[in-house]
Amino acid sequence: MTDHTQPQQPYYPPRPPYEPTRPITTEPGTTVWPSGSGGGFTPPPAEPAYAAAGPVPAGPVSRRRAKRGVGLMAAVAIAAAAIGGGTATLVQQLTSDAPATTASSVVSGTNVSASSTGTVAGVAAAVSPSIVEISASSTSGESTGSGVIITGDGEIVTNNHVISGASEITVRTSDGKTYRADVVGKDPDKDLALIKLQNASGLKAATLGDSSKVRVGDEVVAIGSPEGLTGTVTSGIVSALDRDVTVAKDTEGSDSGQGQGQGQQQWDPRQGWPFEFGGQQFNGDTGSSKTTYKALQTDASLNPGNSGGALINMNGEIIGINSAMYSPSSSSGSTAGSVGLGFAIPVNTLKADLDALRSGGGS
Repeated sequence: MTDHTQPQQPYYPPRPPYEPTRPITTEPGTTVWPSGSGGGFTPPPAEPAYAAAGPVPAGPVSRRRAKRGVGLMAAVAIAAAAIGGGTATLVQQLTSDAPATTASSVVSGTNVSASSTGTVAGVAAAVSPSIVEISASSTSGESTGSGVIITGDGEIVTNNHVISGASEITVRTSDGKTYRADVVGKDPDKDLALIKLQNASGLKAATLGDSSKVRVGDEVVAIGSPEGLTGTVTSGIVSALDRDVTVAKDTEGSDSGQGQGQGQQQWDPRQGWPFEFGGQQFNGDTGSSKTTYKALQTDASLNPGNSGGALINMNGEIIGINSAMYSPSSSSGSTAGSVGLGFAIPVNTLKADLDALRSGGGS
């Protein structure tokens, strides 16, 4: 009897009598087990959570997805690094199961004011309607100065020396209208005066600031009518604080021609209002009747006719009333223009004196 040897099985262990159920791979980290066939085959228990950090099965689909995911993450990281940061956040969003949040494209910044407050042009546009030209006629002639509207019905602040001794006062506003004005009150000791326009309404009043907050180096704008050039705008800085400036109390023939200013040199508006500083006289003799006040010094260009006009900060607030400037004379005797030595009465001095001016006098 021939002994037949059984052939060796080509597979060991032997194949199962059914095809094992294989998982279906969808997205990375998600496994779906099909239900049904296989003789009640029970899927193996889920892998531990840390298995996701292990190598991805080397199937062709998984390999392509892995390469694509790594390439996308690397591209995002490079782009984010080039922009300047945020790589970690972007990578976290890409690897998270939750959908990424789209960043806002709006960039926060400081809004630019439509009125351009903070620029010379913006200040000029805002305050020029509140500055007027004043023409004062007297027996001694006619002088030109400036003033600041402080109420809508026509109260105007100016220097006392601009209107002192005037028999007639004419005011021209920035829109070209002219008004007659009456003197309400004067304070020669502070070189301040208050006048009131006749039959005026709806005027734009200036905003009075706080001169105690002014610092050396602050930018300022001056508006006035030098040499009759209405609405002239110049700019500069505050050069010094609390300068002791001495000026004449009145011009010749002041106080309605009663002669209290007799003996003084007649004021020539082309030469500028005479004043003393540091023991020296400028723009002529100040006479025997004098007064001294604390002033702001500025290098903003001031010329004859700027007296009574406004010195303004970059918020459009009045911080001073321009009152004196040095106008050097040339060899021919005519004025040579501003050299950046101007003085203004602090607005806080005006505010403290305003009630007295309205009552007809000064403090």
